[in-house]
Amino acid sequence: MDFSVVIPARYGSTRLPGKALIDIAGKPMVQWVYEQAQQSSASRVIVATDDDRIQSVVEGFGGVCCMTSSSHPSGTDRLQEVAKLFDFDDDQIIVNVQGDEPLIPPSTIDQVAAVMSASDVQMATLAERISDARDFQDPNVVKVVLDANSCALYFSRAPIPWPREESEGLHAALPPEMPALKHLGIYAYRVSMLNDYVSWEQTDLERVERLEQLRALWHGVKIHTVISQVPIPPGIDTEQDLKRVIEMIERVI
Repeated sequence: MDFSVVIPARYGSTRLPGKALIDIAGKPMVQWVYEQAQQSSASRVIVATDDDRIQSVVEGFGGVCCMTSSSHPSGTDRLQEVAKLFDFDDDQIIVNVQGDEPLIPPSTIDQVAAVMSASDVQMATLAERISDARDFQDPNVVKVVLDANSCALYFSRAPIPWPREESEGLHAALPPEMPALKHLGIYAYRVSMLNDYVSWEQTDLERVERLEQLRALWHGVKIHTVISQVPIPPGIDTEQDLKRVIEMIERVI
């Protein structure tokens, strides 16, 4: 199985500006992500950025960095530019690892690449079950509903599927039979799909939900979605997330 990992890393961030370079236990966050990705089976790991400061840091710790346009509307668009600049074949598999996931397990990267390699779908991703009603109703937790073939029917920040008969009881734990799934922000694509993706305009659903994968669904792309084999530690979107991740890292170093 041959695949590449690309880590989109912008300097701009609404809640945590410059978060790719935030120091975590002596290393910038982007280095943590890069080193986790290097422990996977990927043949190459590339950071895709639009900022000279990030490029300098990545090259400073010996990583591979690709400068890309600052006008991309999503990380998926940025990946396609990397594939073009590196002249990847249409069948090449690329795994998109988010630049704010410093503790992402390498086995998770291998899992999503293997799902892609073993099927004829154009895109693959992972999910995990939701048991906490607060997560289910949290708009920052993206939910996904699947079809009989484990392909995504829809992704939303809203709580889906909504239990009409039991909604008043959703105060703590969800009933075990509830098919509630949290989408995990790791994707695998074939380069041919990325080339199609950038030819499509952003859709209204994508803009409203702020979820780039909805552009692919809108155009009929099958997104194979399987349950992650291992728990994925939280990413970093807020100061609270950052504090929690630092505490987790300090417990093991």
